[in-house]
Amino acid sequence: MSRARYPRRLPAVALIAGLALAVSACGGGSTDTAAAPAASASSQQLNPNADLSKQSVAISVWDGYTPKELPQKVKEKLKFDLKVTLHATNEEIMGKLTAGADTGLDVAFVSGQYAQALNAAGLLEPIHPELIPNLANLYPEAKELSYDKGNVFSVPYTWGTTGICYRTDLMKTPPTSWNDILDPPAEAKKKVTMMTTERWLALPAIKALGMSVNTHSDDDLAKVKEKLLAAKQNVLAYDDTTFGDRLKKGEAAMVVAWDGWCPTSEKNIKFVVPKEGSDLWVDTMVVLKSSKNKEAAHAFINYILDPEIHGWAAANILYKVPNKAAMDRVDAKLKAENTPLQMTPSQLLAGESIIDLGEDSTKFTRLATEVAAKQ
Repeated sequence: MSRARYPRRLPAVALIAGLALAVSACGGGSTDTAAAPAASASSQQLNPNADLSKQSVAISVWDGYTPKELPQKVKEKLKFDLKVTLHATNEEIMGKLTAGADTGLDVAFVSGQYAQALNAAGLLEPIHPELIPNLANLYPEAKELSYDKGNVFSVPYTWGTTGICYRTDLMKTPPTSWNDILDPPAEAKKKVTMMTTERWLALPAIKALGMSVNTHSDDDLAKVKEKLLAAKQNVLAYDDTTFGDRLKKGEAAMVVAWDGWCPTSEKNIKFVVPKEGSDLWVDTMVVLKSSKNKEAAHAFINYILDPEIHGWAAANILYKVPNKAAMDRVDAKLKAENTPLQMTPSQLLAGESIIDLGEDSTKFTRLATEVAAKQ
């Protein structure tokens, strides 16, 4: 089983701010809705009876995020060629897609707020549900994602949340609050790690203060900065990739972690979503408006939503997929050993969807820079 690590959520860059309209978040829960416009009407009618053997599909995806044999499987099943290119981060693929040149790509895998930004920039083809019958495999909750209600311009591939991953043998009392990270008990001081990625660096303080994960109020972010700076004296490291290894070695007692990256199959390691709540992150598939193979692109997404194919992600990278039929196929022992896989869609939707904040994204860039610079 592969547990690939790919730093796909590195700090946002200014290009994102220029792509999307500024989006304000209503307070509270997963009811926040993005103000991005709906995907514009397709520039062409798609043919449900198109000869797919005369088309081909080029995708860009994170390394280790799909089966290595996927091109062969697609060729056998769908009769067209699949070319796979890799990107390390959302920012890398966004840079390519927004540079103005024809990338030759048909489908891109990006996180939800980046799909929202691409749509706002007019770069996405609307999803044609009639060409993706396997959309029926998705949980109903997968159509209630704030950045794209109804899956108008994106199809969710994986989803999850962020919480506290901890060593039960190193903590006298199990953590229950983001304040346990920000102001840890004596046994955990200097044995805590937090994220470096901007939105997730701010997340513990935002939630501890009772704010929306999508806040962009200057007053709110000043309070968040104050809380993060106060917490810095107790932090072992800011770490997005090796926190699980630090836990296993006993260097860390508690870490901020994406659920699928918490090694709960290890003895004495558990994952908890703090009582103040958390986020809901989603990675998606989008069809580019510039694609010359739109029918095949939709057929590819439909194939990914096949339970056997989609279930690969849950079994191999331990991320939940928003596909009931696929999750039902996941080995019961694997679910038992990796407790985040047991989370239900309703539990996930209790978290706030992270949405694109347009120009206000730079406020989080500045916040992260100032926290990092403070001695």
